[in-house]
Amino acid sequence: MIKFVNAKINLGLQIVKRRDDGYHDLQTLFYPIGLHAGTPGNPVEFCDILEVTPSGGPAGTFEFLSCSPYPAEQNLVYRAAKLYYEIFPTAPAMRISLEKHIPDGAGIGGGSADASLTLQMLNEANGFAATDAELADMALKLGADCPFFLLNTPAYAEGVGERLQPVPLDLAGSWLLLVRPHVRISTKEAFAGVTPRKSTFDLRGLHLFSVDTWKFLVHNDFEDSIFPQFPELAAIKKNLYVTGAIYASLTGSGSCLFGIYSSEQAAAQAADSLRSDSTIQSTYLLQL
Repeated sequence: MIKFVNAKINLGLQIVKRRDDGYHDLQTLFYPIGLHAGTPGNPVEFCDILEVTPSGGPAGTFEFLSCSPYPAEQNLVYRAAKLYYEIFPTAPAMRISLEKHIPDGAGIGGGSADASLTLQMLNEANGFAATDAELADMALKLGADCPFFLLNTPAYAEGVGERLQPVPLDLAGSWLLLVRPHVRISTKEAFAGVTPRKSTFDLRGLHLFSVDTWKFLVHNDFEDSIFPQFPELAAIKKNLYVTGAIYASLTGSGSCLFGIYSSEQAAAQAADSLRSDSTIQSTYLLQL
């Protein structure tokens, strides 16, 4: 079986409390992106391609193939498969291959999505042996935003991102310009200057407000610590608004930024105007 793996953006991200275990409680709204990538209406190469097929090996084993230059053990797909087979040691042997297109370390959950889809596909091959709740528990062991990709529909998230509540937000008809800068930001860097504070807006009600009001209502708190360190990212966000974005933001803990535009033409014109910016590595035009 083959799956085309999409990514996500964060619409608002509030860091509300530092926990005793050293992690932070967050409030955010995940929105899937790339669901239309590769279709005639949005022929952009963006989604990862994940394939799971029988390997013919002994039960409880798997093979992992990837073009990544990094050791397989560091890949979330490998870790997801290892975890699944530890819990279901008699699951049929499978060969897993991954072709990457979603940029890593960009705040859009590409690796997390790969891991979650791996769990789903292995579970399907194993006769759906794990329940949805068990899959969610496994996903959380791999990453805070992994459970979202099992749901893969707009959702409000609390805790470290694992407590999910679907929200009726629909951005169909809008277009997204995703901007990948050259700069890379580690999770440690992103959290270094963060000051937790009580949220000022309930993101569960974001769908009740028009997109052109969001810039006055919601904020990604990581911008407060990241933009002073990397002013070029603040400049990209400003330019997204200059080029006509209805709403623009850093996503996740960075480093990608995005702008939401009212039409494909507006987003394409914005992408053209940003191509001369030497701080930008690549852009992706995605139908929402």
